[in-house]
Amino acid sequence: MIKEHDRVVLTEDVAQSGLQAGDVGTVIHIYQYRAGYEVEFFTLAGGTFVVASVNANQVRAVTSNELTHTRPVAAVA
Repeated sequence: MIKEHDRVVLTEDVAQSGLQAGDVGTVIHIYQYRAGYEVEFFTLAGGTFVVASVNANQVRAVTSNELTHTRPVAAVA
């Protein structure tokens, strides 16, 4: 079960937010009935890239045998 402050992985692109499947974010809010989540995505320097509302089927929990990798993004304001 995904809880607030858990890290999650996107399972599909969220193009309107500039996010791609595989991006890792932190849950900051859980919507009623766990229908979706508000997730904050950070750059590795610690800046917020975007906060996105996603449906429950667009994310999954992080597992212990995964490795984080990077990709470039547009400049963060």
